[in-house]
Amino acid sequence: MDVKESFDVDPEDPHHLQIKKGTGGIYGGLEPGDMLANLFQQVPELCQFANLDLQVVFNKDSSRVGPKEWVQIAKILDRNRQAYDAFLVVHGTDTMAYTASALSLMLQGFRKPILLTGSQLPLASPRSDARQNLIDALTCATAAYSPPHVALNEVAVCFGGKLMRGNRAQKVNSSNYQAFDSPTYPHLAALGVDVEWNERYLLRVEGGYRPRFNLEPCVIRIPIVPGSDPRIAYGDLAERGVKGVVLEAFGVGNMPDLPQQGWMPWLRQQTKKGLQVYLASQCHLGPLNPELYRSGALAVQMGVEAGPAMTPECAVVKMMLCLAYPDIPLGLPLAGEL
Repeated sequence: MDVKESFDVDPEDPHHLQIKKGTGGIYGGLEPGDMLANLFQQVPELCQFANLDLQVVFNKDSSRVGPKEWVQIAKILDRNRQAYDAFLVVHGTDTMAYTASALSLMLQGFRKPILLTGSQLPLASPRSDARQNLIDALTCATAAYSPPHVALNEVAVCFGGKLMRGNRAQKVNSSNYQAFDSPTYPHLAALGVDVEWNERYLLRVEGGYRPRFNLEPCVIRIPIVPGSDPRIAYGDLAERGVKGVVLEAFGVGNMPDLPQQGWMPWLRQQTKKGLQVYLASQCHLGPLNPELYRSGALAVQMGVEAGPAMTPECAVVKMMLCLAYPDIPLGLPLAGEL
């Protein structure tokens, strides 16, 4: 089995990388340092899984990784889709959920495992979780080639002994080894002494491969805060070039509805100017049903799109994609995000 391993080096962890398995280098960028060049000596167990090809894509703090880098990674994966059996991207934890969401939506129907992982402590640290996360991620990436031969054909995050759908994963703890969870979707697998797969929750890919490499980055998240007036707090976003807003409402989609509170007049003005608004919830779990409240019903009448519920990270990325491809509705499932 050939797997291309590519590391996205993160100064939060100077030994972090992005990995892809295979033969032949495809990633440009920085030369590996001593730790990276000797990674297979540091973690020799990795070579037991497949023929590994290690490349460094770029060297950036993960807080600096955004749409430009997502497109860069997606294009490299697309270009090498036929050359490798699986791909592993090692990434800084701060924006891993955004990158996983982006890759899942941009590479719709990729039909090969794309695993993202990282660590809370650097590989060189005596108590680092990097070694186990790397081994777990490669175990899942190569699962089709050893019993019970599980075919993983989606973008997933493997971290802290859990395998999660990439566009459902969120960073939930800044200091725990189990830093990521999937509040809105069951785990795809649990990695302990054995790997316990939840095969019925794996993505069933339908249709052909449809890569998309355009994103409109002028999208922001706005949580509704009691007592805030958006006319003062945010002003004329459309005039300033903002194209889309993920508006995080209360509960099932409620918000202040009195004219003097500002939200209804502000939404009416901004949507008339072409600002795209996606209504999300500040709750992690539960459905959106804004029509239950006057404010939510009015927002929908103004053209605000409400649900189905996505993680905030995925909603932002999908808004970027749908703005670049207006023929794709926000509510159209692409990669199991809804």
